[in-house]
Amino acid sequence: MMKKFVKSKLKWVALFGVVLSAVSLFSHFVLAVYTGKSVSEYQTSITIFSWRPIYENAGYLKTAASSRRLWGPVRPLQYLHPHANPRRNYESPALKANGFIFVRIQGGFHDIRNSICDAVVVSRLLNGTLIVPELQSTTSSKGISSDFKSFAYLFNEDQFTAALAKDVVIERSLPRNLNAARRKKEIPVFRVLRSTSTDFYLQMVLPVLKRHSVVELLISDGGCLQAVLPPHLEEYQRLRCRVAFHALQFRQEVQELATKILNRLRASGRPFLAYDPGMTKDALAYHGCAELFQDVHAELIQHRRLWMIKHEIARGNLRVDSVKQHLNGSCPLLPEEVGILLRAYGYPSDSIIYVSGGEVFGGQRVLLPLHALFENVVDRTSLCTNSELTSIYGRERCWAEPPPRVKLEFTKEMKVDTWKTSGPRPRPLPPPPARLKYPYNLEGWWGWVAEVDKEPEPTIMELRTNAHKLLWEAIDYIISVEADVFIPGFDRDGKGHPNLATMVMGHRLYQSAASKTFRPDRQVVAGILEEIREHLYEANRTWVTSIRKILSQSLLDGLDQALKNSKPLSFLSHPVPECSCMKHEVIEASTHATNSSTHFKALDLLGVQYLCPSWMDNDTVSVLDKESEEDSDDDDSTLGQLFQQTGGGREVATPEMSNKEDISLEDQEELEGTER
Repeated sequence: MMKKFVKSKLKWVALFGVVLSAVSLFSHFVLAVYTGKSVSEYQTSITIFSWRPIYENAGYLKTAASSRRLWGPVRPLQYLHPHANPRRNYESPALKANGFIFVRIQGGFHDIRNSICDAVVVSRLLNGTLIVPELQSTTSSKGISSDFKSFAYLFNEDQFTAALAKDVVIERSLPRNLNAARRKKEIPVFRVLRSTSTDFYLQMVLPVLKRHSVVELLISDGGCLQAVLPPHLEEYQRLRCRVAFHALQFRQEVQELATKILNRLRASGRPFLAYDPGMTKDALAYHGCAELFQDVHAELIQHRRLWMIKHEIARGNLRVDSVKQHLNGSCPLLPEEVGILLRAYGYPSDSIIYVSGGEVFGGQRVLLPLHALFENVVDRTSLCTNSELTSIYGRERCWAEPPPRVKLEFTKEMKVDTWKTSGPRPRPLPPPPARLKYPYNLEGWWGWVAEVDKEPEPTIMELRTNAHKLLWEAIDYIISVEADVFIPGFDRDGKGHPNLATMVMGHRLYQSAASKTFRPDRQVVAGILEEIREHLYEANRTWVTSIRKILSQSLLDGLDQALKNSKPLSFLSHPVPECSCMKHEVIEASTHATNSSTHFKALDLLGVQYLCPSWMDNDTVSVLDKESEEDSDDDDSTLGQLFQQTGGGREVATPEMSNKEDISLEDQEELEGTER
């Protein structure tokens, strides 16, 4: 009887479960019918990119006074205009050239840009026919696509030759007989250094060029001509500007992808900031900054520094006090320090920050503190798909198949002979077995550290990746130049020369001088950060005010430092005053302005005295009217604050800081920066 009761109860439970399942299926069907439209709309709104902006300040206003302070132009520099056209008697290249100049260039992206500009100037100086330079990083032996040959892999050849038609004669290749002689190494070759003088070319290279009708220049130091030319060669400086900022255009595929990324950055209608860490392995090794890392990266940097010392690239001892170097401003500002500077200056946590400059040594781990301070930290990989990025490489051979994983077999260790014949006990302990090396410990670019002390020769895959880095840096270069704000973490490369960041700052100074470009003094910044190192996130208002003053003054004082430090090494890092002019209509109108003397002092520091031609006056809108509108806007409600009230009676910066007081402080700092 009991068994029948239990069986009947189980039948009822099973029947109840079947009914619930049917009701559940019916309800899901109804929901799918009535919500299908909204679901499809939501799916179409999902982007294919890994980054979607997160904003806290929904009421962001472009006309707010805080927006002018954070993103607006540097007003004293609004009078500058790019002008690289010839200003004196400048004749077209002679019909009969002295010979052909073949150029081979080695180095990174910024080295290539500098070297091409120098090669064009040298060709003009020697009255030679320039052959389109060959970039050693992009030759077919590196495994890159056969669709692009050397120079065309990165730049637009047609634009290059057409833009410089009135400056120098350019041919795509040598004549057959000379090309055959070059392959047999029968033509004279000059390995030229970075700061070679014009006298060397006129006295040493020119006679050889006339005698053999061809010379080959091998440039491997990021340039082949002195940065600062004599005054009578000022037109050659403007020729450098025409090459760098007009003739050297990237090929169409690279330009289009960079434009797509720019459009995606600006899709939200907000400005963005570009940040170049400058933390490359060579730069860290050259300047002795290994102790900034506390893992295998420090060992890799020391390996690289040892190699530099052996090859006489770097000088000094192998072991360097990195903390002292950092306080002296000889090491890059860490991403955490840059993030704190920007938050202290007033940039809100939802500001868009684009990280440029190729790969950051140390990977994303080094950028984690910056991600913690800002929610919208992106790079090229998060703004485009992998297929879009690989499409610019062209049709390449398949990557080499990775070696098969070795199956580890744990065998019983045999005792050594000394253990077997050691006599009666107590016997010595046997040596420990060799530590097993798992494949995942040897994979990747750091694997050689566990095997050998010498860095192995790069593989074809690594050489191809190095060639692709030129395209990555080209994209970053375009975006950094077009950014609303730019801040560098470092301005030196692995040879102590100006790096990609200085090239960007020079291009921004030429193209749009008034765009906000911070040039912080790393020694001053490192010192002021060290003062509150133990309370870095509990800084008081006085510290925040001093940081804002330092960054505000760097907008103009940094130009003076670039003139003294960077321009003697690379003209393109500071192409002023040779390639700029002043708008005279604005100057005439500014005589009635109260702050005109301050603006003229800023122009005097730059040495710009040449007045722009009259045809440039059409685009000189009333800058003074814009300034008056900006000055009258006192709304600073969107000012982002890094620090909050932490208790303990410690005075900290809070959102209750007076908006008008903050604006007046910024105006005062800007005026002080121009009077220095």
